Amino acid sequence: MLPIGAYLYSQLIFHPPYPTEKFTGQTIIVTGSNAGLGLEAARHFVRLDAKKVILAVRNLDKGEAAKKSILTSEKKAEDVVEVWELDLARYQSVKDFATRAEGLNRLDVLVENAGIVTFKWTMTENNESTITTNVVSPMLHAILLLPKLRETAVKFNTLPRLVFTTSFVHWVTKFPERNEDKIFEALADPKKARMDDRYNISKLLEMYGVQELAALESASTKKGRVIINHVNPGWVVTEGMREWTGMKLLIFKFFRMIFARTTEVGSRTLVNAAEGGEATHGQYMDDCRPGSDEGKSVQKKVWKELEEKLEGIQPGILRNI
Repeated sequence: MLPIGAYLYSQLIFHPPYPTEKFTGQTIIVTGSNAGLGLEAARHFVRLDAKKVILAVRNLDKGEAAKKSILTSEKKAEDVVEVWELDLARYQSVKDFATRAEGLNRLDVLVENAGIVTFKWTMTENNESTITTNVVSPMLHAILLLPKLRETAVKFNTLPRLVFTTSFVHWVTKFPERNEDKIFEALADPKKARMDDRYNISKLLEMYGVQELAALESASTKKGRVIINHVNPGWVVTEGMREWTGMKLLIFKFFRMIFARTTEVGSRTLVNAAEGGEATHGQYMDDCRPGSDEGKSVQKKVWKELEEKLEGIQPGILRNI
């Protein structure tokens, strides 16, 4: 359980620093960047002199509106921001995006930020939709783009960053599915589903995946070092609970008004992680510094199942690590 004192300090007293470190000449991809944290992080990257910021979005019209907003506020040239389609609910869309990204001259930062919150049961790509969108597809996307990040490291003698947006809510779930023979199969069974806890579980699974991926990156003999970390942006004002109605929604909005950070303030944590050096590799970045990532007892089990899923989607993908 998340210590209440630490939570209150984080939300009410700690203020993520305003980003000032330049990203001059860099190419950056931010998923889920048509709104919320992703949009504001992309806006910061543009402000901080990135050469190209790619908004990876499911809805191209909303992406174009986000691009216009960024260019207007930051007064940058049209070609600084590009909008690319990426639908994490479809593995083919993830693969197509990665193929397109192979044509980039460089890739310095990849921020895996996109995700969903839903309490309704739907299946996508043989998983419940939250698991596909928040866990499997971001990992698929990241590993497909890992060679481009490594190539950039070697070609430009730089230290690329791969950042995942996770959350403090991994502390909330008791994760009873850990005791199942096959965790992902259990999560795909509607009879066993606890949808009120599904987002929390998805962020825990994503955290496990990131930490295993970072460990494999550290052990890799491939050329080109990539820093991999994940970040807790805190409770941020978003529309994540838009499915709630009535009194439940009113109570949620009341407490959000008191405790939640604005999207701009929350987005600073993503940019901070994208600045992170070796000390942040494999770390859970909490309040812009490495924090606790307890609960690793089933991490290896989760990763083994993820490996099987990823190899089934894209045979040979693990050779990218």
